[in-house]
Amino acid sequence: MYVDTHCHLHDQKFEDLNAVVEEYSKSGVSVAIDMGCCAKTSKIGKDLAEKFSSVYFASGCHPSDSNGFDDNERQEIIDLADHPKCVAIGEIGLDYYWEPYDKEKQIQCFIDQLSIAKYKKLPVSIHSRNATEDMLKILKVNKDKLVYGGVLHCFSGSVETANELLKLGLYISFAGPLTFKNANRLLDVAKFVPEDRCLTETDSPYLAPHPLRGTLNTPKNVPIITATLASIKGKDTLEVAKIIKTNAENLFTKLIKAK
Repeated sequence: MYVDTHCHLHDQKFEDLNAVVEEYSKSGVSVAIDMGCCAKTSKIGKDLAEKFSSVYFASGCHPSDSNGFDDNERQEIIDLADHPKCVAIGEIGLDYYWEPYDKEKQIQCFIDQLSIAKYKKLPVSIHSRNATEDMLKILKVNKDKLVYGGVLHCFSGSVETANELLKLGLYISFAGPLTFKNANRLLDVAKFVPEDRCLTETDSPYLAPHPLRGTLNTPKNVPIITATLASIKGKDTLEVAKIIKTNAENLFTKLIKAK
């Protein structure tokens, strides 16, 4: 029933993936999408998707890895996108938090992968940290590359930013920070975003939700985030879980084709 639309099962912090998958399956999570950070991790995601029926993957280069985005890396990401369980190009975007960073290289990598997504008829999963102005500018200028949709993952911005993204036809994904005690701005965003534009994720192994902060996050925790979103919306948790599942299938269309 529950869908984790963005996680990193390829991360080395997960020592026993068989146990992780078994555990989240028992928690009612039927789909977990492993997001690539480079060609190497995207390949690992592919291998995991071939091993576990509930795992899908995305192929892409994270902005923090954009310095390695050469012609070979680009072609590998393109080739992986043809896999029947590759549901998106991601995660891609901009990150001006971790220094040093090459802004122009990140922007070039971002725009190029938007083009790849259009070429491969796939949606995009977008990372944006300390880069809202440039991110919005790039998406608006390249709106023609968003014909297959996309999502702003682990959203942490304002209602105003969310509204601009919604105008572009994008989804907004909520992660563990929605459950934090200091999440006042996110609560406003969750109230504002229409139900048919909401997604949930764990971004595991990072950002475990309250009351599990500081522990290793896994897809089994996505029901906690979904329950928080349901409470904000004044809805039943399972009702919202069904809505999220439908939204995920509408965006990541290969989830349906691969069944």
